[in-house]
Order: sequence, then C-alpha cells, then structure tokens
Amino acid sequence: MASASAKKIRPKYLSLPALLFQIRLPVPGWVSILHRISGALLVIPFAAWALYLLDTSLRSEQGFSYVRNQYLNLTLVKLGLLVFIWAYCHHFCAGIRYLFLDLDKGVDLKTARLTSWIVIAAGLALTAVLGAKLW
Repeated sequence: MASASAKKIRPKYLSLPALLFQIRLPVPGWVSILHRISGALLVIPFAAWALYLLDTSLRSEQGFSYVRNQYLNLTLVKLGLLVFIWAYCHHFCAGIRYLFLDLDKGVDLKTARLTSWIVIAAGLALTAVLGAKLW
C-alpha cells in the first residue's frame, strides 16, 4: 500500500506556460479553444473596426476613397484583415463540425480527431485562398 507521503504534490494553480507547453491538449481540444477565440475576435474587435470603416466610408466621398485607396492598402491593415479572415473561416468550419457533433455524428475518438484536423486544414486553406485575393 502506498503511503500518503509518496503521492505526487499537485500544483494549486496552472500558469499560462504550463497550459501552453506542459499539458498536452488533444486536437479536438485545440479546435474548441480556437473556436472560442475566433468567435471572440469576430464579435469584439472586428465589429468595432467594421463599424469604424463603415462610418468613415459613408460620411463622405473623400472618406470612402480614403478607406478604399489608402487605408486598406496598408500592410498592417491587411494583416489584421487576414487574422479576421482566418477567424471567420475557422469559426465557420468548426461550427459545422459542432453541428454534426450535436447530431451525434462523428462522436467516436477516431472520427473526432479526423474532423478536427479537417477543420484546421480547411480553415487554413480558405484563409490562404481569400488572403491571396486580399493581397
């Protein structure tokens, strides 16, 4: 019988480096976390940015030409748009996967891992296609 002192001491909290580098999360877990992150990105900063651009472009003809010809041609803006394109594509693909999971399709471990890899690949492929049109 093992003694109580031989038990491994467990940490009382988990730090961010422990979550990122020490704990091995399976691929469906990463898809779930990325789905939440992409959803938060789409709601909070992207909605505010899109409303700012809409307001600027609808205010006057000069504002529209500024947004179209100058602002959207900046490299940092295009990188930001690329992040939002990825967020939308990943959120869309993962959302379809979760709809199938709600219908009890693809719940077993092998299929869940396969569909998780498909979601990641499809999100990145769609981002590459749409990002190529952006640049």
